[in-house]
Amino acid sequence: MSVKDEKREAWDTLLSAFREIKKEEIRISYEEVVDEPLPIGRSKIGGKPDLPLDFEWPYYEGMAYDEVKKNRPLSFLAQINLKEASTYDSEKLLPKSGVLSFFYELMTQEWGFDPANQGCAKVYYFPDKTKLVSTNLPDDMEEECRIPEFKVRMETMVSLPEYWDLEGKENQIQFCVEKDGWDWVDYDECRAEIGYEEDEWGDRTKLLGYPDAIQSSMEEECESVTRGYRLGDSEDYERIPEAERADILEKSEDWILLFQMGTIEGGEYEMMFGDCGHIYFWIRKQDLHERNFENVWLILQCS
Repeated sequence: MSVKDEKREAWDTLLSAFREIKKEEIRISYEEVVDEPLPIGRSKIGGKPDLPLDFEWPYYEGMAYDEVKKNRPLSFLAQINLKEASTYDSEKLLPKSGVLSFFYELMTQEWGFDPANQGCAKVYYFPDKTKLVSTNLPDDMEEECRIPEFKVRMETMVSLPEYWDLEGKENQIQFCVEKDGWDWVDYDECRAEIGYEEDEWGDRTKLLGYPDAIQSSMEEECESVTRGYRLGDSEDYERIPEAERADILEKSEDWILLFQMGTIEGGEYEMMFGDCGHIYFWIRKQDLHERNFENVWLILQCS
């Protein structure tokens, strides 16, 4: 077999491995609403949320960039009409109806590596959208934390993991890369051939699929922090009892990405998380199956 044939055979093996692990994500694109507000319960980013009449707006006390600690209202990020989303949910992971709403405290922009960050982000599930009403933002919300209304469009796209998500795990892709001496360029080119698009500028917003991670894998961090362990640096990790680390690693596989939001911009408005970063809402598979969104954990990553 020639070198060229060997390269093609190895490439085909890698493509086959990618096809085995690929997922489908619900990609969200958007454009600013410039005429009438969207109808009640429609999927959107920003604007005024549609909420139950008895909804109690969430607040979070944290230290903002101006080093002022204050109890601030969470910003309304987005709402997803789940009947609209069900068309693109190939694995049927989400509820088939109702509205899912996402909130995050934008002035503080916590990173999520500290258990004390609990409450900086919230997800609410409203099964019956007919009971929702357009709701004003709190009067004490800073102007820069009010996101203009954007109408959204959804589509199904190929989702594949970053290479570091596969490191240290027994899998065909890592075996192929190591055996044939391929590098990051080969890995990315192979993903592109399967249909994956690189999130070059950190502006991708989506539901489900693999995260477009910027710094590292996050599942183990979610499991550790929700157990009460801070993970801001390597010294924090060393404080986790060695006997518990294996269990954390095993249970980390229970976490999946629910929602990812990147930079949002339109007209004169721009909202960026850190430097071209993302925020990621993670949920345990069992919680998602049981439609329990109370224990979702948020992580922020940026370059």
